Amino acid sequence: MRLALLTDLHANREALSACLAHAEQQKADQYAFTGDFVGYGADPAWVVDTVMQYVARGAVAVQGNHDYSVTRETRPQMHAEAREVIEWTRGQLNAEQMAFLRELPLTEERGNMLFVHASALDPIKWEYVTGIEEAERSLRATHCKMVFSGHVHKPSLFRRADDGRMGSHTPEPGARIVIRPQHQHLVIPGAVGQPRDGNCSACYALYDDVTRELTYFRVPYDHGAAARRVIASGLPIVFAMRLIEGI
Repeated sequence: MRLALLTDLHANREALSACLAHAEQQKADQYAFTGDFVGYGADPAWVVDTVMQYVARGAVAVQGNHDYSVTRETRPQMHAEAREVIEWTRGQLNAEQMAFLRELPLTEERGNMLFVHASALDPIKWEYVTGIEEAERSLRATHCKMVFSGHVHKPSLFRRADDGRMGSHTPEPGARIVIRPQHQHLVIPGAVGQPRDGNCSACYALYDDVTRELTYFRVPYDHGAAARRVIASGLPIVFAMRLIEGI
């Protein structure tokens, strides 16, 4: 199976379309969406509908913190721009789309694979896995050999060896990484809809469980058009600038 791994879509129609087209060219057999389908971008309804269509065909989908927030009462500590986007997003989604987001699981297991938006240790806390310590906590929380996460908008890869030693790897786009079956791996593909590593190209990854190879991709897309749609929707301009600058 060639599994396409997409996370942090953030209502970015242009980026998601480009990544799905690229994954099809790579002959992906199945898809996994690890959360944050809404927030920041101008097309939440289209993105949620697209994920729903893939789920109906067997894809994995788990809930992200933005999906959680948009279907529940807004937290008072949330900063003003985030509240504005959440409230706007609620007005863009119909009852079916809201129910889909609300009912998504926090985690899903398939074989030796675990799918979660943030840390597997306590998914509802939405911990950012940005280093070795957080990655080790996440991996120790599950028996699964492969953990696929999101939340962090930069591509990264962590390994916990069979003797417990931890390691990390900065993936190069297009390079095939051999996955050793005796180790645990935590895979963060980077964001489809809002990359934050200074590169505005969309991110996703592909895992082949037969050859045991993992490949990260950067997919150029019309980020200018996506940014203009954010502005035209009346959303805070900072979210448009992030798409242009990749930060």
